[in-house]
Amino acid sequence: MSFLNQGGFLQTGGDYRDLIFYKKTKILYDMTFFFKERYLQKGDHTQDQMEQAARSGKQNIAEGHSDGMTSLEMELKLVNVARGSLIELREDYEDYLRVHGLPQWDKSHPRYERMRRFCYEHHEPKDYQPYFEKWTTEEFCNVALTLIHQADRGMWKWLQMKEAQFLAEGGIREKMSAARRRARGY
Repeated sequence: MSFLNQGGFLQTGGDYRDLIFYKKTKILYDMTFFFKERYLQKGDHTQDQMEQAARSGKQNIAEGHSDGMTSLEMELKLVNVARGSLIELREDYEDYLRVHGLPQWDKSHPRYERMRRFCYEHHEPKDYQPYFEKWTTEEFCNVALTLIHQADRGMWKWLQMKEAQFLAEGGIREKMSAARRRARGY
């Protein structure tokens, strides 16, 4: 007898691919793959590092979601690993701008708000791919940095929501015990 749909203990959190922060990491992976192929020299260790950081940022969300069915602790750890990977990727994009003498846009930059809004409103790789060939390295890096910031903020809010959910509902052991008591009729 399954308790999954009868107040059971297995966590079903929907499809991780619907999470906005996951979608942003998918865009970041595509962007980073293009960026490293086009702008970094073959054999440059940074190529592999950037691609792996972008990949880890995306893949750990997927793995964490799967593990979260039975372990909130593992889900939280893996999403936090994803955050760490994006921080590493952020450092690489910031380093690229700095060593090439290019500005990192802030609120005072005339294009900052328009770029921030575009990234906030667009969540699919197809929305960005037409620009890959058109953007300068400055534009490319600043868009990537904006997406990283937005993905990180989304993950942080999600982690806080999971914490509140745990405090209100308990963890899997508590839910397993309650499901067993219900199954036994007490």
